[in-house]
Amino acid sequence: MGLLDAILGRSKPVRPDLDQLFALPSAAITLQAGAGFTPTGVGSVCFATVEGGAFERLRQDVRALLDADTERGGAPVEFSRDSYGYTWLLTRQPSDDCAALVNDLHAVNSALEEAGFGPQLLCSLMAFRGASEEGSARHLGLVYLYKRGTFYPFAPLPDAAEKRDNALELQIRSLLADDLRIEKDLSRWFPVWGAPGLAG
Repeated sequence: MGLLDAILGRSKPVRPDLDQLFALPSAAITLQAGAGFTPTGVGSVCFATVEGGAFERLRQDVRALLDADTERGGAPVEFSRDSYGYTWLLTRQPSDDCAALVNDLHAVNSALEEAGFGPQLLCSLMAFRGASEEGSARHLGLVYLYKRGTFYPFAPLPDAAEKRDNALELQIRSLLADDLRIEKDLSRWFPVWGAPGLAG
C-alpha cells in the first residue's frame, strides 16, 4: 500500500484465501456445542453466470469431478439459477462428514479460480439446522465471501418473507470468533434469500 492510499484511506483488497474453508469442520463442532445447530450435509457455491463454451465446459468438468463421489455415497451435484440471475452449484454429503463437504466446496472454487473465473465467484455456503425453544425449525448458513476471505452467519426467519434473525446472527458471530475469520463490516453480510439448500 502506497503513501497516497494511506492518506486517502484506501486499503489493499484482501486476496482470496480458499484454505479458510478448511476451518468449517471445527466451526461446526463449536456451533453444535454452543448453539445446537448441526450440519445438514448441504453446501453451495454462488457465482455470476458467464455465457460461452469455455464456461460450459468448466461446468461439465466440475459436475464430473463432484459426481464421481456418488460411487462413495455422495449425491450428484445440482445447478440452479436464482431470481437475481446468479448460478448456484449445490453439493451434498452425509451430514456427519463436514470434511467431505468442505473438500467439495474447495474443489469447485479452485476449479473456477484456476480456469480464470475467480472474478465471477461470489460466495460459498454451508447449511445448518437447529430448533427454537418452541421447537420450530431454525436454519442457518455460514457464508464465505470469496473476494474478502471472510465468513458471516445468515439466519433467515422461518415462515417470514425475506426477514432474518439479526440477534441470532450476532450471537453466532461471537460464538465463532475463534474458529473463523468473521467479516467485520456488517454491511457486507448480504442476505442470500433463496439459496439452494438453505430453507427459511
